[in-house]
Amino acid sequence: MRARLCGRFESILFPTFRHERLFPKVARVVPLVLSLALLAGCGRGDAPQAPVAATPGTAAETAAPASPAAPVELKDVIETTPGYIVGISYPQMAADYPPLAQALHDYAEAARADLMKAVAGLNGEKPRAPYDLSLQFTRVVETPRVVAVAADGSSYLGGAHGMPLVERFVWLPQMQQMLAAEQLIPDAGNWKPVSAYVREQLMTALSGQLDDEALEGDVRSEQLRFRSRMIDEGTAPEPKNFARFEPVMNADGSIRALRIVFPPYQVAPYVEGTRTVDVPAQVLLPLVASEYKALFRAG
Repeated sequence: MRARLCGRFESILFPTFRHERLFPKVARVVPLVLSLALLAGCGRGDAPQAPVAATPGTAAETAAPASPAAPVELKDVIETTPGYIVGISYPQMAADYPPLAQALHDYAEAARADLMKAVAGLNGEKPRAPYDLSLQFTRVVETPRVVAVAADGSSYLGGAHGMPLVERFVWLPQMQQMLAAEQLIPDAGNWKPVSAYVREQLMTALSGQLDDEALEGDVRSEQLRFRSRMIDEGTAPEPKNFARFEPVMNADGSIRALRIVFPPYQVAPYVEGTRTVDVPAQVLLPLVASEYKALFRAG
């Protein structure tokens, strides 16, 4: 379905995107390449090592345990060649949270690997427009209990326009874990109230937008049918549709809402970019897993 929508809008969206894509600091626009997909492919071909029998007086008997891997070092990247351009920027605070820093690095490296694979596919030929990866990580929240970083950008690998890169990372320092939608609301049935709330907000915004555009008659009806179908599909009550979220905080450091982030094409045409809906704590508190309830406070 999404593929048909992409084709429908591509011809009118290319000029809009190309002005945005030519590298402001890093262009803001799904995903979307997941860092877990990159990690899953690592080491599959490694043969298992036979255990070493320890005998008295051998090194195997007295060897120290292996040291843990060193924390990843996040460095901004600016790289320009005739065939491709790469721009990646990280927030300095991410270095204070090594698992979070690793997740950001893995996401960027996965996107970069896709770019370089596409460049290799050119077989040395210069593309009509340089391929590029523009990716900016931005601090959204940093408190003792909740840290959140936004990733926004695009990857242009040829064609009419680039692919948006939109991801959110939520780290809980005191619990030493990343927070995913499936953990936050583990009961599949509890996504229905979230879906209904988000859908209502998006439909209200759509109605106001059509009013502002002064669309009438059959044109308005067609746009309403088309756009509402996108909203229905993009907000179906499944965790994957709400996987990108960022906390909205109270002054006391508690979460008063979760801002659900929808990449282009999920609930609206590409030209409208990323859309968001804030789901308040009073809607979420009856639904979230017990271990996370203390993070929220209804305003």
